[in-house]
Parts: sequence; C-alpha cells; structure tokens
Amino acid sequence: MNGVMKMNNRIYRTETINNYMSLRLPQYDSLKILDDLMNTLNFQKSNEELQKFVHEKYPIFREFERDFPSITFALATGVGKTRLMGAFITYLYTNHDIKNFFIVAPNLTIYNKLIKEFGSPDYKKYVFKGLNVFLQKPPFVITGDTYKDIIGGTFKIDQSISINIFNIGKINAEVRGGKEPQVKRLSEYIGQSYFDYLAGLDDLVVLMDESHHYRADRGMTVINELNPLLGLELTATPQVEKSKGAVKFKNVVYEYSLANAIIDGFVKEPAAATRKNFDKTKFHPYEIDIIKLTDGIRIHRNTKAELEAYAKNENVKTVKPFVLVVCKDTSHAEEIKEYIMSEDFYDGYYSDKVIELHSNQKGSEKDENVQKLLSLEDDDNKVEIVIHVNMLKEGWDVTNLYTIIPLRTAASLTLREQTIGRGLRLPYGKRTGNAAVDRLTIVAHDKFEEIINAANEETSIIKQKNIIVIDDDEDFGKEKEVTHSKTMFDDFIEQQEKKKKYARSEEKIKEIEREIQTAKAVGDSINEVLSAPLNIIIPKTENNDSKDIKQENSEQKKREILKKVITTEDLKKPEIKKIITEKAKEKLQKSFENISLFDNEVEKKIENAVAPLIEQKIRYTIDIPDIAVVPVGTQLKIYNDFELNTYWFNYDVPTEEILIENLTDNEFSVLKEDSPCILPDSIQNILVNEILIEETAISYNRCKDLLYKLVNQAIEFIRKNKSQQEIEKIIYHYKKDIASEIIMQMNGNSSYTTPEYQVKLLRSSATILQQDYTKFKEDEIVKYTANIPAYEIKKKVVGHFSKACHTIYKFDSVPEHIFSIVLERSDNVLKWLRPVLGQFKIHYGGSQYNPDFVVETKEHIYIVEIKAYNRVRDDEVKLKAKAARAYCQNVNSLYKVTSKKLWKYMLLLDSEISRGIDFSYLEKETEMWGIE
Repeated sequence: MNGVMKMNNRIYRTETINNYMSLRLPQYDSLKILDDLMNTLNFQKSNEELQKFVHEKYPIFREFERDFPSITFALATGVGKTRLMGAFITYLYTNHDIKNFFIVAPNLTIYNKLIKEFGSPDYKKYVFKGLNVFLQKPPFVITGDTYKDIIGGTFKIDQSISINIFNIGKINAEVRGGKEPQVKRLSEYIGQSYFDYLAGLDDLVVLMDESHHYRADRGMTVINELNPLLGLELTATPQVEKSKGAVKFKNVVYEYSLANAIIDGFVKEPAAATRKNFDKTKFHPYEIDIIKLTDGIRIHRNTKAELEAYAKNENVKTVKPFVLVVCKDTSHAEEIKEYIMSEDFYDGYYSDKVIELHSNQKGSEKDENVQKLLSLEDDDNKVEIVIHVNMLKEGWDVTNLYTIIPLRTAASLTLREQTIGRGLRLPYGKRTGNAAVDRLTIVAHDKFEEIINAANEETSIIKQKNIIVIDDDEDFGKEKEVTHSKTMFDDFIEQQEKKKKYARSEEKIKEIEREIQTAKAVGDSINEVLSAPLNIIIPKTENNDSKDIKQENSEQKKREILKKVITTEDLKKPEIKKIITEKAKEKLQKSFENISLFDNEVEKKIENAVAPLIEQKIRYTIDIPDIAVVPVGTQLKIYNDFELNTYWFNYDVPTEEILIENLTDNEFSVLKEDSPCILPDSIQNILVNEILIEETAISYNRCKDLLYKLVNQAIEFIRKNKSQQEIEKIIYHYKKDIASEIIMQMNGNSSYTTPEYQVKLLRSSATILQQDYTKFKEDEIVKYTANIPAYEIKKKVVGHFSKACHTIYKFDSVPEHIFSIVLERSDNVLKWLRPVLGQFKIHYGGSQYNPDFVVETKEHIYIVEIKAYNRVRDDEVKLKAKAARAYCQNVNSLYKVTSKKLWKYMLLLDSEISRGIDFSYLEKETEMWGIE
C-alpha cells in the first residue's frame, strides 16, 4: 500500500480499536486521521510532495518541520495522550505490519511512566489492557537503560513488536558534554551501534511525547538521523516559547484544545477564588501569602467533605484531595513550609501532611524529586499539601489535585496551561454533576480580576478552541536592531578604523593600525585625566552665598582649591598636555609589548595626536560637574505629644466569605465558613509595627511612649460594642489604613532640627554617558531637519547633528525634536546634549531627575526642561525645577570665584518652540519672565 505493507489477515479496524480501548472522541478522531493518511500517503514520494498532499487534506498543516514525515496531534492535558499512543501503535501493527517503534520522552519522570504503561501488563494504567492481539505476545519494551543488555545477547526479538523508549534529556546531556550518545557507539556483539541498527529498519515509527520540550534540542538532531518512516508528535501545547512570543507548530493535523475539553466534560471545571471585598493594597506580600494559604485550606476542607459525601452516597471509592502551593523560590518555599508546620496554622494539624519539593537548578526541577508525588493517590499517603517552586510539568498524572495556591504569577501561555493542567484530570474519569467534585479551584486573591478578565478573552486558553490558525504567517512585526549612540568624540576615534578598508598594502595597514592605536591611547588618557576623582569639599550655607563661608575658607583659599579642578578647557594647558602624552606612551608600550609596532615614530605620532584630539574633546563635551550635597551631622525629625483624632476610625467588621467563580461560565458560589483570625502578635504591637514599616523616619526608641498612647486611643475607639474577635479582624484587615492615619497626624505634629550642608565636588567634568536605541533594521537614521509626525516621533532615531554631543538621539515629543533643530541653527549655541538617566545626581521626591536637554552657549550652560502649558504647575514639575535650580546654585557657588561658566535652569513651554525661533531669544524671554 504505497510503501507500507497492509495486513489483511488480522486487521483491527479503527472502530474495533476504539471499542477495545474505550477511546474518547478526540482520541478516536486522531486515530481516524492517522488511518486516512496511512491509506493515502505514498511514502516513496519526496517530503515536498507529501507536505502538499497533507496540507490539502488538513489545512492547518504547513510542513513536517523535520527531515522525515512528522505530524502533530495536539490534545489538551487530561484527555489521554499516552492511551492515544497505544492506539496508534496497535493500529500501525495490526493494519500495516509495522513492528518497530521508538518513543521519545522529554524527562525522566515521563520516561519511567511510559516504561510501566507500555511494558507492565499488571500495571493499572497498562495501555494495551484488553487487546487480544497482545495477550500471547506482549510488546517487547527496550529502554535507554536495557538496550545494552539486549545487544549483548542474541538480539532476537520473539514478541509481537518492539517498543524502544528513550529519554531525550539523557541524549541531550551527553551531546552537550561533547560526547557521542551511548546509543550511537559501536557494539562488538552486533557489529554496529544500536542507533545504526534502528536507523536501518525500514518500518521504524517515532512517537514524541510532549514534543514542545525538545524541538530545538541537539538531541532531536540525533533523532532526525534515525530517518524513520513516520513521526507522530503529541503535545497539549503545540508551540515553543521564544523571546518574541510563542512560535506555533506547523505540522499539526489535529488539535483538541483545553476549551473543547472543558466544554465536553473530559476535565475538571477550572475556577478562581478570592475573599469577598478583598483589597490587596491593605496587606504586605507575606500577609497575602498567609491569607491565601488559610483560605485555600478552607476550600480544601470543604472539597474533602464533599468528596467523602459523594463517595458514600454513590458507593464509590473515596478520593483524597490535596493542595498544591507554588512558591517564588526555594527560600520562600522553606518559609511557607515552616509556617504550615507551625502551631499558628490550623493548630499544627498539617505539620506531618506537607511535603516540599524544589530544585536548586535554575528553571527546572530534578526528576527524582517529582517521583515522590506519584503515590499521592494512594490511601496510605497522608500528604494533603505539596509545596513546589517551579510548577510541576508533564508526567505527573494525578487525579486528586483540587486546589492550587499560586504564590507567584505564571508568565507564558504554555506555563498557564500547565498550571491549570496539573489538576484537570477527573478522578472518576467523567464529570459527576457535583460542583465541588468536578471543580479545580485556583486561589487568586491578589490576581482574581486579572484571571477572570483573561479567561473571558476570546483568545484565552479557557475559551480559545483553536490554537493553530489557518494562514497565520507567524508575523511578529518588523525585526529590530540595537544601534549605539556614541559620543561624537568616540565616533571621531572610531572613524580611523574605516581607513583600513582602503589600504592596499601591508605597510599601509601597519601605518593605519599605529594611528588607530595612538588615537585610542590618547583618547583614553584624556578621559582618565578628566575623570580623576577630586573629592573637594567646600562648606555650603543655606543661601548658597560665598560670603557666608566660614572664615578659614577665604576667597584666596577657595581659588587655590579650585586650581586643582580640571575641565576640558584646562586640557590645553602645557602641563596637562604633558600628562596626557606620558599616559598615552605608557599605554602603547604595554599594548605593543609583544608586537613590533612601537618605535620612535609612534612617539611623534602621539605628540602630534594630542592637540587635535583635545580640540575634539572640547568641541563635543559639556563639562557637567559631578557634585553631591551632603549633610553635616544628622537632621532629626521631632514628634510632639498630642491627642489622636479618632473620627476616621469607624470600620465595619470585614467579611471572610470566599467567592468561587467558574472561569468558563462565570457562575459563582460562596463559601461562608469563617476562618479563625490568626494574629502574629498583639493588636497593639501589630499597629505599632505597621507604623514603623510605613514611616521609617519614626524611631521606636524615641517615640515608643507616644506610639503606644496613640495606638491604644485608636483601639479603644474601635472597641465600642464589638467582641474581641471582631476587634482583631478589624485591626488586622485595616491596619494599613489605621497606621497611615496615625502617621499623618504625627507628621502634623512634628518639626525638624536645622541641618547644615556641604557641597562635595567629585569631578569637574563627568563622563558623558552613552545610550542604546532600538530601530527597525530597514529604517535609516533620520536627519534632524526632517518633518516627523507626532505618531512616529518616539519610533524614529534621529541623527546627522553637528553640535550634539552624541551621534544619534530619540525624542519623546515633536517640540523636543523641533528644539534640536533650534539648537543646531542658533549661532550662540556651542554644543548640546540629551542626557542619559544617571548623568546628573539630581533627586526630587525620592526619584532621580533626568533633564530634557543641556545647552552650552558662549556665556552659560543651561539645564532645559520642555513642558506643555497645562503641566507647568504640576507638583512633579515644580519639584524637578526646584531640584535643578538647587544643582545650578551649588555649582555656581563652587565656581563663583573662577572664570568658569555659570549654570542656569530654563523651563520652556512647548507652544513657544518653533523652527523659526532662536535660542538667544528664548534666553532673553526666560530672563524677562524670571522663570529661569
């Protein structure tokens, strides 16, 4: 039959296999597709011809994506991919006389599971159970651990078929270690490697379980070399996660999504739970963990009771549910386990019913740890809580997971499906009609709205019936590249590199290499001289006026100190030039130590290069003083005694009802049983601790008496007509609000001691920082004079400047771009800069200020901020302006007795910036308005 033998004497038709194996509808549909393809494909044809044929029959298919014909069946977790593999093998053997199979497992857990399911007839999940064709001669299972024993014997297989099961992880590890996989090594008993034996079979079919794990692995390249007749891939997530997003499989012929499995009742109904009226802003992250754990166990206990009642009423086996807690990292997992085992958590009831599993290997868990989970369905296993760091992935096929408490977020689409998928399997194989028995609950107090909204999206894994879309070209948009914004000075040095392209002789190349090395050595020496730390401290008074400087720091002494300050203009001084020249010689002698490039001519080249490179440095550098304002002594905040205004402390007792909402139809139920209020300390200490956390300026030792006085006044007001349990619930739930109100009243009754400050000059010319920008590869760098629409301004990289300190910039608004044109065209502007965040040590309100522009003219240096008219009076703008003006005043206080340029702050309205304006006009206008 087109390259594959057909067995007419013992055919098991697809419907026969379906009946024997009790296949579910998606499994049966997959089997019928395989039957259709096996009876119509001509394996003698080329892959291109076969691909075209398969695409015409099943349009979601594009290409095999491997060196051999390979197709994917995408079935949701819990539907039964392992049983489907058994059906495939049975069909291929009984209908096409195919006797050799190679199953690839993605990890050790699935590897061991598959060995039992395919090779142990007594195992409860044996896939060939009830099939007469395998009763007399069961399949002969050869594994990655036993094949060496097989080839050491007679190598005669007497069973019906051979099923080879190998762990791709082991093959990958050997390949990554630079070794040839064991399976490919020569065996003296058979005269070839076992791999070569398999590759020589003309009826080998490869089955790949959870194939999304190893599509790009080197191990799969090894599998390609087997050159099988056919590849059958099975996965719940037919896509590979990449940095740009999910890359979907192109060889899918059938998909049955999680949405379909939920609708058809093959898996549990997923639901999200939260506490009624829960406000995550009122709690610290560790407190949210405790609340989610407490409520998760409430749900677990209710589920356990429902399962017991159902088993009794229906006279079926009782299912013992358990909870999965997913933690952020190993230390977090250890903290959670310690808390669950303590007397504070349900009086220590779960201290011997919890296990913690994690791996110290980043991003993965050790397979041997996962093995501990495989007995959770057994009656004698008393574990009810499993703590794990990374979400347990494929190979863990338990049916009694009913509650998931994620204490972290799941990032990718694949991981979200796996998060839900671990608990979707039905313990009785079908829905029972009992909501609690048929439901998987995700405890999501802090992410409840997010999960519900995401589930309601048509593209969510709960609603999306098709992951693979026809004619989807996987277009992730235009490809981007990173372009480096160099300083003009560095760009000038790097231009020397281009000269080598035009050199035609070795001698010329050698000469150019000398010039390049010389330019870099001189450039590095210039930067070292400028960036040498000064650490000069000059006392600064509150008014920043030099007349208030202490007597010992006279004007003459200040001049002497500031003689040490080196700016770019100082580089011209003969003594500075000499230092630069000597430094450059030392650098070149070290770099040419083993190279015959350094000679007497190089010294002349250094001396000749120093002056022009200094001119370049001066031309494209703005001297930005690196200063720090440091207090002398400690400024203290004094909190005065007062009586608390309790008007704001009228709180209702918070509810602890739990809402559980189904993700598919948004039906919800309420769990009304209250949990005990577990307090970590007394209500007084809880409030005092919250105040100290929220306001670090408050000293416990200095304010202890006042703190407890105010806290007790608040508690006494709240206590009216309430029980102790109600008071504790109010304090725990509203502690942030209560603390915030007390802090606000304390701040209203406080004052500061008067501080003294010093201005510390660290460097007189801070290094101009550089920045990387992203741009589309096919886009050119736009010339600054171009007209750029507002909707494109943030995307464009602008360059070709003559006065800027960098080669390229990006702008946040059209007025900023127009302002760059103004600066380039204004005669009084010498140079300008768009500084990178971190260029200035200017802080406001706890944040770092990054000005829009720095502009140097013949007389001044300006910090320029451009704002819309309706933003000028914003508090943030005012704080930035105050901080920038203080920076300018501090610099000017240092430089007042020198000839160095004074700094000014300039706030411009975007409405006054146009191509026809001149910067000198803006200078005069701002001085006239008095807003600089």
